[in-house]
Amino acid sequence: MPIIEVANLVKHYGNFVAVNDLNFEVEEGEIFGLLGPNGVGKTTTLEIIETLRPKTSGKVRVAGFDIDTHPQAIKQLIGVQLQSSGFYPNLNLLELIDLFSGLYNVTVDSRQLLRKVGLEDKAKNKIKQLSGGQKQRFSIASTIINQPQIIFLDEPTTGLDPQSRRNLWELIKQLREQGTTVVLTTHYMDEAEELCDRVAIMDGGKIIATGSPEMLIDELLATGFTKSRRAREANLEDVFLGLTGKELRET
Repeated sequence: MPIIEVANLVKHYGNFVAVNDLNFEVEEGEIFGLLGPNGVGKTTTLEIIETLRPKTSGKVRVAGFDIDTHPQAIKQLIGVQLQSSGFYPNLNLLELIDLFSGLYNVTVDSRQLLRKVGLEDKAKNKIKQLSGGQKQRFSIASTIINQPQIIFLDEPTTGLDPQSRRNLWELIKQLREQGTTVVLTTHYMDEAEELCDRVAIMDGGKIIATGSPEMLIDELLATGFTKSRRAREANLEDVFLGLTGKELRET
């Protein structure tokens, strides 16, 4: 049984149809990406699955639980990425983890969790003292406090420099290797190609294609598609990382 099942999902805001009859499944232990331009319903879809936003119609099941009848059971199984504005500004990272672990009613080794995301040396810092990449890594740390079966990441690398972005990719891959199912949205197609086992491409509130990145690329090539400019073995980001190194540049 898929760990997430979405059937005929619809969400209206007045006369506007934000999500229009979505059907897809997410398999346990995979990284699944929702891709598409701004305003096509990606975040709304995630928030419905997370039980944070009511749907208009359709069915959604998470780990066998229906979002209509067992929202609390689902909340115990998932982790949802918070933006930095969602954290108490006057608490340091250790205090924030202790606070959230108390809300989840679980006991965690706060320093070990920070070590896992490369932030142990920032344990006594407050959120406002972190760089963009550090904030994103702490956001993921807060997401996995309750050891969720599924984590949801909404545009996790937006605004990050190349080193921070690659570092976050490795952290997401590690979570998948540990058995966690990851559902993410991104505007970066190279990121989706690197991370995702499967993707669903949305437009106009609908899913217009689903499959592995490799399969979707092969289907496009089979139509006779060619690029006007020959693709190279490397891109400018590879040049940047080759010259500056892949290690994080953080103070």
